[in-house]
Amino acid sequence: MAITNPGSKMNDSWVGIQRGQRVRPWAWLVEKGIFLVSLSAILMIFLIFVFVAREALPIFLGQVSTASGQKVIPVADMEKLTPAELQAYLGLTPRQYAEMDTDTKRTLMEVKIEELKGISKDPDTALNTVAWRQMIFGHQWSGYPAPVYIWQPVSEVQKYNIIPLLLGSLKATLVALLFSVPLSLGAAIYVSQLANPRVREWLKPMIELLAGIPSVVLGFFGLIVLATVLQKVFGYQSRLNAFVAGIALGLAIIPGVFSIAEDALTSVPRTYTQAALALGSSRWQAAWQIVLPAAIPGVFAAVVLGFGRAIGETMVVLMASGNASIVSWNIFDSARTMTATIAAEMAEAVVGGTHYRILFMLGTLLFVVTFVANLAGDLVIHRLKRRLEGKSA
Repeated sequence: MAITNPGSKMNDSWVGIQRGQRVRPWAWLVEKGIFLVSLSAILMIFLIFVFVAREALPIFLGQVSTASGQKVIPVADMEKLTPAELQAYLGLTPRQYAEMDTDTKRTLMEVKIEELKGISKDPDTALNTVAWRQMIFGHQWSGYPAPVYIWQPVSEVQKYNIIPLLLGSLKATLVALLFSVPLSLGAAIYVSQLANPRVREWLKPMIELLAGIPSVVLGFFGLIVLATVLQKVFGYQSRLNAFVAGIALGLAIIPGVFSIAEDALTSVPRTYTQAALALGSSRWQAAWQIVLPAAIPGVFAAVVLGFGRAIGETMVVLMASGNASIVSWNIFDSARTMTATIAAEMAEAVVGGTHYRILFMLGTLLFVVTFVANLAGDLVIHRLKRRLEGKSA
């Protein structure tokens, strides 16, 4: 009969407690370190959003104006103006205006007249082109027979209509989704449901490795190879257009959509497939009619993430879209996207200037579009999950 020593158990417990006390401070430090790293990452993202919003806020609030046309006021009428009107006309601060005598103000009036005489007589110079009405709706500019949508920031009269950029972004994104989603979903169904284990082992990593190809390489491939081949096949006029950019963009989002959709299909219980096969269906019928409907929430999430990836892509559309701000629903016409506009024009914009703030406003709009798309996708996914679980939406 074995005799146990109660004292030895107590000693072992005490040693374990002491060891735990030695280890616990290190565990606490590691835990706090991970928390600080996560918090710093979130804080950095938040600060980026704050910076972008701060630069674009004057545009959203209507505090910026590009109107340069002013009515010429004769020097003889200077006495008819109130001090506030004269100060605004001469562009002086209250302190500068208070320190000037009447002769100096009269001299500035004469200089102002000479400046205004040198300004173009184009009536469009008196128009605030960064007002929301001008940025969203068409306007009949001088020399144009009808209202048009123009993005032309480098001109005497700067034009900032964002409709051509929104339309170009949507065209390239829709072409990319129409091209990539069927291919990604078909590959995901084959790899997860139909391929034998040996093929699955090397095919899935190969497709996912395509995500490592830099977007500039895909853009160069679209510029040199795809543009020439597709123009010969379809016979359109513009070599670089929304169609070429969409196909190249689709190649960039295929790996991501495939990976998420394949994971969603694989997570469906195997009992679903086994039950379908036991009832006499083929493997393809089981995959298409049983597994795919059960994995719809995950597949839809893959498409939403693909949309966000496509509309936020820069280098591919910058190199392969043609970069012409044309309002046209024809996918074979050249297009200009918001991301390509920011990348191409930011280096030319004066910090703090109107063009600079307009580009930040485009970045804010991109964030809003992506956020709304993800939010809508999340709501649809939750509704699909509730429906599959037999709960009321």
